[in-house]
Amino acid sequence: MNKKKSKKLAAQVLLFTAVMLLTFYAVFRGQDLRQIAAAVGQMSLQGVFLAVFLALFFVAAEGFMIWYLLRGMGGGTGLLRCMGYSYVGFFFSGLTPSATGGQPMQLYYMKKDGNSLSGSSVVLLAVAIIYKFVLVVTGIFLLLFWNRPLQNRLQGYYALYLFGLFLNVVVVSALLLVMCRPEIVRTILRAGERILVRCRLRKESAGSEEKISAFIDGYGEAVSYLRTHRRAVCVVVAGTFLQRFSAFLLTYVVYWGLGLSETAPLTIVLLQASVSIAVDMLPIPGAQGITEAMYGAVFLRVFTEQYLMPSLCLSRGISFYFTMLVSLCVTFLFWCQDIRKKENLS
Repeated sequence: MNKKKSKKLAAQVLLFTAVMLLTFYAVFRGQDLRQIAAAVGQMSLQGVFLAVFLALFFVAAEGFMIWYLLRGMGGGTGLLRCMGYSYVGFFFSGLTPSATGGQPMQLYYMKKDGNSLSGSSVVLLAVAIIYKFVLVVTGIFLLLFWNRPLQNRLQGYYALYLFGLFLNVVVVSALLLVMCRPEIVRTILRAGERILVRCRLRKESAGSEEKISAFIDGYGEAVSYLRTHRRAVCVVVAGTFLQRFSAFLLTYVVYWGLGLSETAPLTIVLLQASVSIAVDMLPIPGAQGITEAMYGAVFLRVFTEQYLMPSLCLSRGISFYFTMLVSLCVTFLFWCQDIRKKENLS
């Protein structure tokens, strides 16, 4: 990793840490930490294990979908390695605003492992589109069939929910346009190269046009594969619904693990879905701060004041912070392997 990339990563880590510390301060200010710890200790062991499983499954499921699509396009990367791509993506997405840093790092390692740049780009783009598409479908379902309870529960955050849903619709539309129109990708690549040359970050190359054309040809073939293999797309859509449901279900598992039973499981799942939709596109690393604030407002009547903070610690702690720690470990292993490969080649 060169100095420029190292400085950028260090800045991202510092920003993430600063936001995290501010979030912790805002959440725990004025709270009785002993009482929260005692309530957290009431969580059943089965509930903890199930919540951890759901959190890890959520990330690993994306790896399965990457593997499934890559295999269909002739890629030879194994399932565990593809799951590793997913954890790397989760880590860098959590570090960067609007989760923009995950896919570039996934693409980097996929290319390092011998996968074609064009095919890998289409696979990641398809996974991203379907991921956002599932959120949009879920959000529209809530508006059509659960709108009154949604407004009642979200109250002041209902506008944020609508805004988050709107942003996801815009992103899905934009990604679909880019994916289905290779000439747009060609225009973006050419414009990007001209900017880099003018900024003297890249030297002008006579063969760059040929490389762009070769990339677009492979890109078009990969998109054609998805268009002609609808079964593969349906499998990924179904897998993504299962993946998203696992994340929404985790909050109910915490509710159940704390011995609570007054609120219906479906209500808790739908409320967690609404929180996820609202904060998904916000330009804050890991959507920290706003997620915790919205959770506190939305789930107050579900967990009551006694268990609200413990449930937040468990739900958010397992689904995000614990998973970030696991993803950091996987990313470190990828980095070490990359260093070894470079040393062997030198």
